Amino acid sequence: MVELIFWLCALGVLHTYLFYPLVLVALEAARGAVADLRYVAGGRDRRSPAEPLALPSVSVVVAAYNEADVIGEKVQNSLALDYPAEKIEVVIGSDGSDDGTDEIVAACEDRRIRLDSSRQRSGKVGVLNRTIPTATGDIVVLSDANTMLDRDSIRKLVRHFRDPRIGAVCGRLRLYNPKKSGYEESAYWVYESFLKLHEGKRGAVLGANGGLYAIRKKLFTPLPPNTIVDDFVIAMRCLQRGYQVIYDPEAVAIEETTEDYAKERIRRVRIAAGNFQSLGLVGDLLHPKHGFAAFAFFSHKLLRWLVPFLLAFAFLANLSLLHRPLYQATFAVQMLFYWLAVIGFAVRLPGPIGKLASIARYFVEMNVGMAQGFVRYVRRTQKVTWQRTARVS
Repeated sequence: MVELIFWLCALGVLHTYLFYPLVLVALEAARGAVADLRYVAGGRDRRSPAEPLALPSVSVVVAAYNEADVIGEKVQNSLALDYPAEKIEVVIGSDGSDDGTDEIVAACEDRRIRLDSSRQRSGKVGVLNRTIPTATGDIVVLSDANTMLDRDSIRKLVRHFRDPRIGAVCGRLRLYNPKKSGYEESAYWVYESFLKLHEGKRGAVLGANGGLYAIRKKLFTPLPPNTIVDDFVIAMRCLQRGYQVIYDPEAVAIEETTEDYAKERIRRVRIAAGNFQSLGLVGDLLHPKHGFAAFAFFSHKLLRWLVPFLLAFAFLANLSLLHRPLYQATFAVQMLFYWLAVIGFAVRLPGPIGKLASIARYFVEMNVGMAQGFVRYVRRTQKVTWQRTARVS
């Protein structure tokens, strides 16, 4: 039984991080081969979808709390978007800001900019529940105050909605750090973007990033006021209703990373608590009736959220199996990995060893945050309201 526990836990970790991406690649290769055969046999053109002849009306919705240092730039960035002025509005939903954010937005005389302000804080979900129903656009594009959009990003997103099966489109968020070219999150972010790309090809991107994504307004239903990870739940609800959620890497947004690791850990714990909470909101997607979406949800999300516990049980099971050479080797591998994480915490080493230590550190930090988020979820101590993350510049 102990041996079974060890291998089930180990396979769970390997599946979510290694085997699942390999499955995605294999599925895409098989689909590509079939598409090639159909194409050479006279099938349809496989180029990227062109823009629709009639562009839909769009509402860009931004939830903001005390963003006075970036909201002016966000407004100017929004006004510079390449989209017909008569078909776009930008709604800044202020969540009780008291640092001058409202005044900066109100000072903009362009009628495309609309301020929706509330004196009482209700969290981001409260802002979305308040602003999206009053949005005038058929397509709602959601973005963050500190995320700057490429000029053509809206056009790239909305071109997909000519297909009635598409419910949401996620853009590509590019992270940068003005002080460091190779920060810890970069490799993991590229890995996650790779998964989104392949999931999107099958119409099942699991959750959006709040920096840039678009949904059909008619698909939005008010979220429970205690919802923590709204962007994840909104996208998953589209999948629940039978619509596809896709990824367009050509729709690009830029966001600066933070140097404040303490606040970054708080953000991770908050998201982790919201992940576990979302099981009660969209857990139905795990039912096999949802096909690939159910498989992806289990492989990419549920197992990933359980990794801290799988690691702990695998470690404890391994301890009781140390009398056998095989498990002495597996225990040595685990200890080596955790020692690399300790080194990553203690010093910043150059070269391949330093890179491995940095990755090990990030992996351990991420899973400790996931475990802390689970505790907060169980104890119901995670607040809905959020604090803005300090940036380098």
